Amino acid sequence: MADLGVSPLANRLLLPSELNRPEVFYPLTVYYCSRCHLAQLEEYESPEHIFSDYPYLSSVSRSWLEHCDAFAGTMIERLHLDGDSLVIEVASNDGGLLRCFVDRGVAVLGVEPAGNVAARAIESGIPTEAAFFGTATAEEITAGRKADLLVANNVLAHVPDLNDFVAGLRIGLAPDGILSIEFPHLLRLLEERQFDTIYHEHFSYFSLLAAREALSRHGLTVIDVEHLPTHGGSLRVIAMHEGGEPEGPRVGETLEREVAAGLKDPATYERFNETIRGEKRSIVSRVVGLKEAGNSIAGYGAPAKGNTLLNYCGLSTEVIDYTVDASPFKQGRYLPGSRIPVLEPGAIEETKPDLIFILPWNLKAEIMTQLGHCREWGARFLVRTPDLQVLA
Repeated sequence: MADLGVSPLANRLLLPSELNRPEVFYPLTVYYCSRCHLAQLEEYESPEHIFSDYPYLSSVSRSWLEHCDAFAGTMIERLHLDGDSLVIEVASNDGGLLRCFVDRGVAVLGVEPAGNVAARAIESGIPTEAAFFGTATAEEITAGRKADLLVANNVLAHVPDLNDFVAGLRIGLAPDGILSIEFPHLLRLLEERQFDTIYHEHFSYFSLLAAREALSRHGLTVIDVEHLPTHGGSLRVIAMHEGGEPEGPRVGETLEREVAAGLKDPATYERFNETIRGEKRSIVSRVVGLKEAGNSIAGYGAPAKGNTLLNYCGLSTEVIDYTVDASPFKQGRYLPGSRIPVLEPGAIEETKPDLIFILPWNLKAEIMTQLGHCREWGARFLVRTPDLQVLA
């Protein structure tokens, strides 16, 4: 489907003491399975190595917290959740979503494999188990009480043993409970050339075709699906145990759209591989041209997708002076591969760059609003939308 050469682990930011040491680069190639329709990477590193100490904090994004708050309000009303209910979130990060339920009087439990991130959630009052999720964890944490609402947002792609993970979801869900899963939509990845959302911690890339197959294999039935703007275009899949509510019309509509777009045709993925090669040439030419024209360029954000883009395109401190990030787990480190330094956000005001390259393009509206004052010195924004554009 896509061959991005070799790349380091996208979230493995470097300490200053590691700059004189070699980095490990792994093949970054996505394969498509014509039987189950899943697009997937090979497993080069274990989840324990990738996720046990993790720099990403979901609560640093205002728009994501707004998304979480809206979801919590909707599900509480739909499922009549109250103080006697239990919401469990798998890969709960620092507890941003669960906080929205706690504030409304609903009991919660988070499951988060990254110990450093789980500790922040616990400190903020969100009950959290620091563990990787699967059948064993599900049996342990739900032995006395199962979830009325079980949430797995942006985690399905992160598990190499998909069957054990989905079997765990079945174990943890109450007999009449609701399972809500969100993941970036493979169709949007293909249509909008989102090659930078490919990195090693994303073992799989899901269509509804693939997700429905994986869930049904373990006795879970998709009853509804929603199209969301988050993460460049996501699906929210609602499922229950078999024998629950019937499949809603949006499920069939989405499946038909995927088939019409060629998601069952291997040729679709071969064309995508050729497309991103041209995309690489275009990005390199554009960024280098802007630099040669005398522009100073700083980055905003240190997301995994940004590291894929930088490494695939061979962009480093020769063209991008530094980047900034709001996460304290990233500040003072260096991006993998490109070795671009990650500074505190205040560095932008101090250096006043001509161009600010927004690496988490899915948050461009939020970031451009936050940095609106930078226009005072004439700064412009460099953003993939999906074409690389300079925006005032």
